[in-house]
Amino acid sequence: MPLLDPVPSLSTFLRALRRDLTAGERAGLASGPEAARAHDVFGKRPTSWRNYAWETDHVQAPLLVDADGDLVRPWITWFIDTATKVITGTAVTPGHPSRASVLAALRAAVARDDPYGPAGGVPELVRMDRGKDFLSAGVTTALGAMGVTVKDLPAYSPHLKGTVESLNRAADRMLFAALPGYTAGPTRPRSERRGRPAGALSALSFQDFTAEVLEWTNWWNTAHRPKALSGRTPLEAWQADPTPVTDIPAADLWAFTLEDDGRPRKLTSHGVSWRGRFYTAAWMTGQAGRQVRVRYMPHHDHEIEVCDARGRRLGPAHLADAATPEQLQALREARAERARRLRADTKAAERLRRQRFAPTISAEPAQRLGAVTAAQAERELAASDHTDVARLALPDLIPPAPPPAYWRTPPALAAGTAPAPPASAPADPSADVAPEPDSRPPGDAT
Repeated sequence: MPLLDPVPSLSTFLRALRRDLTAGERAGLASGPEAARAHDVFGKRPTSWRNYAWETDHVQAPLLVDADGDLVRPWITWFIDTATKVITGTAVTPGHPSRASVLAALRAAVARDDPYGPAGGVPELVRMDRGKDFLSAGVTTALGAMGVTVKDLPAYSPHLKGTVESLNRAADRMLFAALPGYTAGPTRPRSERRGRPAGALSALSFQDFTAEVLEWTNWWNTAHRPKALSGRTPLEAWQADPTPVTDIPAADLWAFTLEDDGRPRKLTSHGVSWRGRFYTAAWMTGQAGRQVRVRYMPHHDHEIEVCDARGRRLGPAHLADAATPEQLQALREARAERARRLRADTKAAERLRRQRFAPTISAEPAQRLGAVTAAQAERELAASDHTDVARLALPDLIPPAPPPAYWRTPPALAAGTAPAPPASAPADPSADVAPEPDSRPPGDAT
């Protein structure tokens, strides 16, 4: 019998790990790839100039805010200049962001007139990850119209846009952690939470949270002094850079950051039709019959922008016959109740689908568990029949009309048709034989 190698002691095993694995490998095994990346060495990009390269990203605030009665986790979308560390544009979205968030932040980043700026203009390059909202047709078309190069980075490579990732971490430590409702901090002891209702903690309104974000962004640009800027604020570094800035007129910028409907339309007496609904405005008076085009912000279907056939802006238009706030609230409540019922029905069906069987200690047939009374079974079957469309269908209620006489109808099909209507009485009372119907197909004159 061969001799087995002796099992090493724990101290020997740990000593071998420290000898044969790097610090990054040990951190990755213990805490995942993020911890391993902290031990990697990355090259530093050469110093560039303002508006040479921007970086953009979404960051979710780890806190709850009150958005029209719902507690949601807001997202922030921003653009930052890599050379001067100035935040050029910011957009806050209650709930998940979309390409509309990116377009709103881009418009705020490029514009330099009040209330935006003074930093901004058109960058040469924008680095972004491969999120579908960043690479959507609306965003890439807007950047392409402004002549901006889009650099989409490989997946799982935050180190390639380190400026905006550092901004995300700074916002978490400096901004979010100081706001009420912060959820990433230490949990309060159970003794302190006992007896307090779920909504006892005060939550900021979405408006107040947005004000806090914009105020912090202004502090970052005008008072924060990063080490890389040698004691200057980001705005001071941006203004000290002599590189020329490319600006876009407000009218053109407005057009670039809205999506085009893609088809010509006509103003009617009811307004302009878009997606099956009419939009009206006071400026449309006297212009019925004019050819127009529609531009819109994604998901903002309460308002559209109308342009003429050449693309010049005519004005906004709002949804005609829009529901009142009371109607919208009742509709949201009805939808929430319907979703709650569907979830309850799904859970009940899932419990029934997971059939349980009784255990046995002898060879005998499987025995299903779960007794149901006859009344319960009849009620559930009746409810199933009432909601089953196939069972509710009555295809033989009104038999189809008989086919024409010149058709060669199979007997099986002819038996399922309605009987032919009785022949009308002959026009001549003396005639004792009805005229024979013409069995030739129409158009046959021979």
